[in-house]
Amino acid sequence: MPAHLTFFLKHEGAHLELLARLFDRVDPQLLVDWVRSEPTGQYARRAGFLYEWITRRELDVESKLIGGRYVDALDPDGQLVASTSVNVGRWRVRDNMPGTSDFCPTVRLTPQVRAGIEFDLAGALSKEEAEFGAEVLRRSAVWMTLRESRSSFLIEGEQDQVNRVRRFAAVMETRTGGGEIPLTGEDLAKLQRDILGEATTLASFGLRQSPVFVGETVRYENVVHYVAPDWPDVAPMLNGLRAFVDRTKSASATARAAVASFGFVYIHPLADGNGRVHRFLINDVLRRDGAIHAPFILPISALITEHSVERARYDEALEAFSRPLMERYADRYRFARESEVQPDGILSNFHFDAYADARLAWRFLDLTSHVEYTAGLLARTIQQEMHAQASFIRSLGQARAAVKEIIEGPDPDVDAIIRSTRENNGTRSGSLAKRYPALQNDAIWEKVAAAVAEAFASQPSKADDENAD
Repeated sequence: MPAHLTFFLKHEGAHLELLARLFDRVDPQLLVDWVRSEPTGQYARRAGFLYEWITRRELDVESKLIGGRYVDALDPDGQLVASTSVNVGRWRVRDNMPGTSDFCPTVRLTPQVRAGIEFDLAGALSKEEAEFGAEVLRRSAVWMTLRESRSSFLIEGEQDQVNRVRRFAAVMETRTGGGEIPLTGEDLAKLQRDILGEATTLASFGLRQSPVFVGETVRYENVVHYVAPDWPDVAPMLNGLRAFVDRTKSASATARAAVASFGFVYIHPLADGNGRVHRFLINDVLRRDGAIHAPFILPISALITEHSVERARYDEALEAFSRPLMERYADRYRFARESEVQPDGILSNFHFDAYADARLAWRFLDLTSHVEYTAGLLARTIQQEMHAQASFIRSLGQARAAVKEIIEGPDPDVDAIIRSTRENNGTRSGSLAKRYPALQNDAIWEKVAAAVAEAFASQPSKADDENAD
């Protein structure tokens, strides 16, 4: 075993789930003998430290035997680690673990990850501001906050719930980057209440005390796409996720946002609202880290919902962990005939009998591909989605000013004229002429149509369905 572990730690990095499963099966005396035979060897000492850190069991090794210079527990050149390490004298190891033994995600610094986290989000946003002006970008930010809320609900098939969309938009606007990051039971209960409102079937807000799965019903049969951790593990795992956020403060904002959001959704700590909090956390961490400044909200949900390729990428990112997990435990869940009331008041008939074995996968999940995905998503959101929205608002402002030189009217009426003109490709509609009699004058209409066409020359022929002011 010493030779294999040496090779593994030297060339493969620390795959924590694999090590956890190995340590559960091997006789710890093998590690004790290895350390005693190589008391100054860095790989023996790292293995001893990782064994005790993962298992929370102490090896029968006298600290006075250990020597050698301090070495990192994890290779900072190979994976994301804590910004500040703590010396562990017992092993002469620098503890740079980014999480806790209850929840410690791995992010390998692949070429794709390195390229993604080097993308300058603040610089990209500043470039948009320089092109369109601060006022246009500010107005687009207000619109994008509401749009992000609507699109977030669209992902979950609930876009028609007007009040729910407005509530989530208010949360995005007022809560993003404020206070402590919402990863405690108390903070999540407040956030969940703000998102869901009081009219909910939940008996209480906050951390769930019931089993939960993600799936759908097909022909009256439940199809399970993902099983979340057992509810007693939720609070310790959230503590580990919060520790990750605390310990990696000088790391890439993009990587931190990806781990916080996807780590949260895999823990799935709430009975309802997990998806919305998952997407909220991306903007929340970016704002906290100064990568995106107020009042901007990156409309990531809008990009996902409005482009089939982006939706496929999002689903693929979620399935990077959930699919292999469910393939491994496909025969370990069932639905009982009768439902039972759970401690949090939820009625459930779902049973999963592999929580103990799957716990190691949840505790030490690899989020490398999720960081790669998030980096690309954020870049495309700024350079494509926000760029297009700001361009539209600038064109709309130009069209308003030009139309008002031809015909007087308040902004809502002028916008209705602009929208109809674009939707009908410059053709005057009968209903529009009836609503605004001045447009029945051919000369006036021709001027209006020409003004709108000129203002939107760089835009698609059809206007947005909503007023972007």
